[in-house]
Amino acid sequence: MSLEQIMFTLFAVMIMVFSILTIASRRILRAATFLLFVLLSTAGLYFWLNYEFLAGVQVALYAGGIVVLIIFSILLTHHINHRFDKPALGNLIAGIGVAVLGSALAISTLLSFDFGTKATEAIPVDVNAIGKQLVSTEHNGYALPFEVISILLLAALIGAIVVARKEDVTETESK
Repeated sequence: MSLEQIMFTLFAVMIMVFSILTIASRRILRAATFLLFVLLSTAGLYFWLNYEFLAGVQVALYAGGIVVLIIFSILLTHHINHRFDKPALGNLIAGIGVAVLGSALAISTLLSFDFGTKATEAIPVDVNAIGKQLVSTEHNGYALPFEVISILLLAALIGAIVVARKEDVTETESK
């Protein structure tokens, strides 16, 4: 087994294990920590593939931004010991069904795709070309992905607020 295969296997196993631990953990802080490991492993996979920019974005925005936002919302609202309830049997069966369907779809798509190599033209690497790509929304542009990431961060902020406010509402109702 070559070094490349070992590295890919290591990152893939780390991503799968920590993903399962993220959704299986009933403690919210542990789930956020496992999510951090998933995102960092994904960044390691991007670095291994020589996608340094994408790996940097992965670490800065996802691992840095979202996980810090979630952890601070947990710590600042004093919900560090919060444990999620066990899911209902119907929800568990539906979740497993969706996971199996999604996995089957992903596997069938991967098996049907032709992974042949293609000759591509070299992209110029100068400051002017990089600047144009950063503000472009076309094929090699980065403006649209940054907008999508900003929407994702907004959704994470709203999710963190919902997690933080959820017990406050139940505590005031019980008093």
